Amino acid sequence: MKGSFHAPKLDPEFFPGEYYGQQMFGDILNGWFALDRIMLVRLLMAAVLVVLFVVAFRSPKLVPKGLQNVAEHAIDFVRVNIAEDILGRKEGRRFLPVIASIFFAVLFWNVTTIIPFLNISPNARIGMPIVLAIVAYIAMIYAGAKRYGFFKYVKSSVVIPNLPPLLHLLVVPIEFFSTFVLRPVTLALRLMANFLAGHIILVLLYSATNFFVWQLNAWTVVGGLTLVAAVLFTVYEVIVIFLQAYIFALLTAVYIELSLHADSH
Repeated sequence: MKGSFHAPKLDPEFFPGEYYGQQMFGDILNGWFALDRIMLVRLLMAAVLVVLFVVAFRSPKLVPKGLQNVAEHAIDFVRVNIAEDILGRKEGRRFLPVIASIFFAVLFWNVTTIIPFLNISPNARIGMPIVLAIVAYIAMIYAGAKRYGFFKYVKSSVVIPNLPPLLHLLVVPIEFFSTFVLRPVTLALRLMANFLAGHIILVLLYSATNFFVWQLNAWTVVGGLTLVAAVLFTVYEVIVIFLQAYIFALLTAVYIELSLHADSH
């Protein structure tokens, strides 16, 4: 069995400015607005998400069926199991639009990691996780500031009552860092790290299969093992795709809930 092995290259995907900026759309502002493959996948899946919901609710029926039925069940899952479960009925319905938007955006951008010819999640690069974390952060700040006023909300979030005065010198900076810095950072990094790691592992497994089967004929059996491992890891990625969307939306709801009850320690 003859063939050739081509090592995978990640540079064009993760550092698009120089590569795609010149080759696809020219040098626009030094590549800042280059539409590389990840950005195109991101725009494609955003369009698919919008079109699906527009079509599903274009002419809603009292007794839903087909795509409308699927869309309503999906929204009900977010409403019941995330928004209302964490925030209660009143606040859950109030913040459902932002929580549901985050859930479906993360879900649709995650799923491309296992779609042939797309093969990567846009969330595997830090830009989109940062944007999603900022949206969750703004919702968290808004919830607290709307209820208490901004400065009272910040004070209630970082000052634990009934502590000895000297301990406040230690506790207040820790609470501030934990609440207003660490939360959005961990949201973004968790999402990015999961799909960057998953993408790299899948690239390595399928590349190993290619190498052992086409380059080293005597190692074809090992290539079969790496192929089985790649398929099993792809199945695992299906679970991670949903789980990371659920966790991101769930933590957004939890942070909003903590803001709404910032005065309760």
